[in-house]
Amino acid sequence: MSTNLDATVYGYVEINYTGEFQRVLKGIYSCYTIMLQNNVELLNDENKIRDILLNDYLNDDIIRNQTDLIWYTFNKEVPEEDGRVDIKIEFRNPFVPVKSYYIIECKRLENKNFKGKTGLNANYIEKGVYRFVSKYYSTNCGVNAMIGFVVETMDIHSNVKDNINFLLQYHFTNCNTTKYLEQEFFIPDFEYHYSSKHNDIDNVGFTLYHLMFNFSKNINRQ
Repeated sequence: MSTNLDATVYGYVEINYTGEFQRVLKGIYSCYTIMLQNNVELLNDENKIRDILLNDYLNDDIIRNQTDLIWYTFNKEVPEEDGRVDIKIEFRNPFVPVKSYYIIECKRLENKNFKGKTGLNANYIEKGVYRFVSKYYSTNCGVNAMIGFVVETMDIHSNVKDNINFLLQYHFTNCNTTKYLEQEFFIPDFEYHYSSKHNDIDNVGFTLYHLMFNFSKNINRQ
């Protein structure tokens, strides 16, 4: 996939940005599995779930070494031109262009109002996917991701294929979807990761990965 960056300029190293991002997402998935092993207790709040993932795992040096994430920095609520991103991922390699970074947007998903235009599936698209399409968030490397925090028991595959894809096809055509969410296989032993393809408002194509983290048993409902 083409990107807006020319990594050969100014002595910068050439990078396969898609392959590199898949490596990052594998590490983030490993952090998720550690969270489950730790039986971490979470509030049903998108930002607080993100903060625990970011502060206690992605930015813990011991875990970063264990999960092969030591070569990246993770920051939250970083300003973009029009908004603030949930997680911004930058390279620690000084020979990588400063505009080479990835963005992850995090959204909760529940088992209600699956096909409604005001449910959390719709919010996942309108306040997530479309932010990349509209260039509210940049896609300098041609690839970014979303993490769905699943806070209630559901059939995740069905929700993706039958509901989120339905909404993209019939209610959110402004997302310029050229490939609806399909299961990916680059993270071993994790069946709930997907990818979709879209064109932004300048008709430039990009890929979004979608990781569905099932925290339904970890939510404190009191």
